[in-house]
Amino acid sequence: MELILLERVPHLGQMGDIVNVKPGYARNYLLPQKKALRATEENRKFFEAQRKEIEAQNLKRRQEAEAVAAKMEGLRLVLVRQAGESGQLYGSASARDIAESLKEAGYTVGRSQVELSRPIKEIGIHEVKVRLHPEVALLIKVNVARSEAEAEQQWTIGGAVPSEPGEAEAAAEAAEAAEEEVVDADKLVADLLEESARAGVATSASDDDAPDAGAADAAD
Repeated sequence: MELILLERVPHLGQMGDIVNVKPGYARNYLLPQKKALRATEENRKFFEAQRKEIEAQNLKRRQEAEAVAAKMEGLRLVLVRQAGESGQLYGSASARDIAESLKEAGYTVGRSQVELSRPIKEIGIHEVKVRLHPEVALLIKVNVARSEAEAEQQWTIGGAVPSEPGEAEAAAEAAEAAEEEVVDADKLVADLLEESARAGVATSASDDDAPDAGAADAAD
């Protein structure tokens, strides 16, 4: 489908460009979001007649976005989530979660403006891009932690809090002890078999040394 872009669209074109896109992309995103017009002859004439006004409106929106971006510079968000000892979340943190957290911080940002390639699934500090305008974007830091206290620790060290000290060593010691128990059990079985074998040899030797009853009678 052929469209006239009303603003810059990343990876597609600049305002005023005539582009060809898939019908679904046009109907589901570009047209409803008023980012483009169908490239009919009537719309071409309309765009050219209104171009200066459209450019002025776009410039105003960009300046407003730049002002908001300046206020958001250095913004740090905290999302408290449940997670296992390895740091994997029981669930995930999505673009919607980040947008809601931004709203709580006083910034009206839509979910679609949070550019998250995939949901966050582990604790730590993550950089997330927020696009306030087609030409204005910034990175914010999102601290995902099990608690506010852990989030403070992560801000201090600049990343995920490692597992509790000694956990890895304790697990290794437990595994080593279990292995030693198996070895000890095997050794015990071997010792018992060896002892049994010795006992059998000793019994056989005693039988051989005992005087034959018939020979004793003959001697008499």
